[in-house]
Amino acid sequence: MNTATIIAGSLLGVFFGRHLSDKVRDTIVTGLGLFTLGYGIMTFLDSKNPLIPLGGLLVGALIGEWWKIEECMNKLGQILRGAILKKETAQKHQAHFVEGFVTASLVFIIGPMAILGSVQNGLTGNYEMLAIKSILDGFASIAFASSLGIGVVFSALSILIYQGSITLLSRYFSQIFSDAMITEMTAVGGLVLMAIAISSLLSIKKIRTGSYLPALFVTPLIVFVLEKFFGGY
Repeated sequence: MNTATIIAGSLLGVFFGRHLSDKVRDTIVTGLGLFTLGYGIMTFLDSKNPLIPLGGLLVGALIGEWWKIEECMNKLGQILRGAILKKETAQKHQAHFVEGFVTASLVFIIGPMAILGSVQNGLTGNYEMLAIKSILDGFASIAFASSLGIGVVFSALSILIYQGSITLLSRYFSQIFSDAMITEMTAVGGLVLMAIAISSLLSIKKIRTGSYLPALFVTPLIVFVLEKFFGGY
C-alpha cells in the first residue's frame, strides 16, 4: 500500500506538483496532522490501564535519551545521504536523480511512524497506522517529486524492504505477546503518534519523537511482569 501511494504521489508531483501553491500544501499537511492527532488519541483510549502506557513512555524516553536514538537516526540519515551522493559523478541529471531518491527514502524511513506502523501490522495484522503513513507519504512525495524529480519514485523500493522486514520480524514476536501486551503497546503507540502530529505535521512544538521508540518495547514488558508476578494488571 505504502509503496503504491509513494509511486502515485511521486508521478503526480512530477507532472502536477509544481502547480500547487505553498498555501495549499500547508493546508493539506495541517489537515493530515489533525487527523493523525485524533487517531493517536483514539488509539490511546483503548488502554485498559493508562498508567502502563505512561510508565512505558517515561521509561522508554529515559532509555531513548540514554541511547541517543534521535541523534542516531539523524546521523544515519546524514551518513547514508553522504555515502551515496559522494559516489555520484558530476553529471547534473544523475546527481539530481540520486538526491531525489535519497532525500525521499530518508524522510519516509528514518522516523518513528515507519517503525510503529510496521510493528503494529506485524503483531496484530492491523494496517491502519501504515495506511495513515502511506497517505502522509503520498502527499509528501508530491512535494518532493515536484522539486527533486523522478528519483523520488524509486524510494518506494526502500520503503518496501525496510517496513516489510520490520513487519516480518514483528510477526515472529506476535507468538509470545499476550493480548494485554499488544493492547498497551498500541496505546503507547498512540501517544507517539500524537507527538509526531504535534511536532512534525502541525509544528506546534518540536518533540524528540525518536527518543520515545523504546516505549514500544518497555510497555509490553511492564505488562508481562505484572501478569507474571502480580496476577494481572
